[in-house]
Amino acid sequence: MLACSLRRMLKRLLMWKTARRSPSGLALRIARTKKNRNATQGPDILFGQLYIDVQTAKFYPDQKTFADAVPRRTPEAIVADYQVKKRRKKFNLRTFVDKNFIFPTDRVKYVPPDGQSLREHITTLWPVLTRNTSTVRPYDSLLPIPQDYVVPGGRFREIYYWDSYFTMLGLAECDKWDLVVGMVDNFAYEIDTYGCIPNGNRSYYLSRSQPPFFALMIDLLATREDDSIYVKFLPQLKKEYQYWMEGGDGLENGSAELRVVRLDDGVLLNRYWDDLDTPRTESYMDDIVTASEAKDRPAADVYRDLRAGAASGWDFSSRWFDDPQELSSIRTTGILPVDLNALLYHLEMTLSNASLLTDNHDAASYYSQRAERRKQAINLHLWNEEQGCYGDYDWQQKTLREQLTGATVFPLYLNLAPVDLADRTARVVRERLLKQGGMITTTNVSGQQWDAPNGWAPLQWVAVEGLRNYGHHDLAQEIATRFLANVQRLFNNQHKLVEKYVVEGSGLGGGGGGEYPLQDGFGWTNGVTLKLLELYCEQTPGCEDDRSIETKNESKSEPAFALKPA
Repeated sequence: MLACSLRRMLKRLLMWKTARRSPSGLALRIARTKKNRNATQGPDILFGQLYIDVQTAKFYPDQKTFADAVPRRTPEAIVADYQVKKRRKKFNLRTFVDKNFIFPTDRVKYVPPDGQSLREHITTLWPVLTRNTSTVRPYDSLLPIPQDYVVPGGRFREIYYWDSYFTMLGLAECDKWDLVVGMVDNFAYEIDTYGCIPNGNRSYYLSRSQPPFFALMIDLLATREDDSIYVKFLPQLKKEYQYWMEGGDGLENGSAELRVVRLDDGVLLNRYWDDLDTPRTESYMDDIVTASEAKDRPAADVYRDLRAGAASGWDFSSRWFDDPQELSSIRTTGILPVDLNALLYHLEMTLSNASLLTDNHDAASYYSQRAERRKQAINLHLWNEEQGCYGDYDWQQKTLREQLTGATVFPLYLNLAPVDLADRTARVVRERLLKQGGMITTTNVSGQQWDAPNGWAPLQWVAVEGLRNYGHHDLAQEIATRFLANVQRLFNNQHKLVEKYVVEGSGLGGGGGGEYPLQDGFGWTNGVTLKLLELYCEQTPGCEDDRSIETKNESKSEPAFALKPA
């Protein structure tokens, strides 16, 4: 039954030689792109049936492998050759692919020197994770960007939008401001070129963005320079805001367009969205299988929600599911996320303040009014009075989502929560999200990586900073030191940092779940770890004068400081 369903879906996909787009979304942004036009077509579009056949054959454990392969000649020539040769009796698809594509290869495995402290290890990792792709090979899915940048690591061979902010925190801590400046310039270039910051610098990521941290990146630069940096990047800040708010003007109450939703009371809030409703290029067969498992839903709707889930950065989490155990029940586009809307509040405030610096008081008033309306809406619609914390709103069902997630701390992080609501949120974090190894992502165990028992570095930082903003210093320190102990334990045992960590139960250490194995590196863990070391070394037993956490246990099997029970 499943095989027949898959065949029917693949047959329908053959008719989608040009990806379905919202006319006001991706198509217009690509039309505005004056160079690298071929690069704006993903490999699934460029190679059509060949791409489908290769991914269906499952030659590669990671479907991203073929998505990142570079053709040795023009796609037209390869496709024409394939149409002829595949009819031959002894045709071998794997041989054909190997002959016509250059596949990504892992760099020589980095072997860190013996005896490094945690801080020293991270410092020596930056050059290992740094890339320059100011020029790329013809028809590469990799999009060129002008300056050096830091990748997360492992299978993530390109820059990622929201990852990069947390990576930049660590780069700044190491005084690598040249990389911070270059990465901000890269994102400004992408906004100017594509109308948004793509999920990552791959052609197949152009249909979506990620949590909008660009304004916070400018905040980081301003700590080194001065407020003129806001004026310099004001055009790009405006363009990113236009991207998120596109379609909002004239939108009727209770309806949505692209990334904007107007609620029944007339307020505008935002959701995650992807301009395409086809399987993700980098997870092609995974998405087809997921859509085949959805009951009474068009496959295109499932694909859109899977893509929107990837745009959220939480790919995937039961946060987006109607059935917390079923990925096929994903409904990301029906949900107004608290983190996204808090970030857009900050963007609106940044635009208002930047406009004042240019003496444009009308623009400053326009953005500040929008920010104030959004803040009121968040504190009204995204506040769960019964649970005493912030959550997400299901705009289609007109009700709050009941699930508690680590995103609840974003209104504190971005200073839009009233003190009483912040205090109540802090209480819930302590009682329900604080675990032995840090703050847990959600309270649900689903097998997805953005659920229990995992904790993620960016959410630890957001929680720590948000709680500090409202005077909850003890709880912030608890989260930070427990997470640092977790990072230290794995570093002591395996001499590496990883993408995510188990923070609950007896198996603290590297996290699991999701679509791919645990990845080493790891950009945002490195950055957050350095910032937490800076804040809490002096308060942490075992933290040496160089501000690294070094074990006093010769077996290096335990952290230098004890974990307190949650």
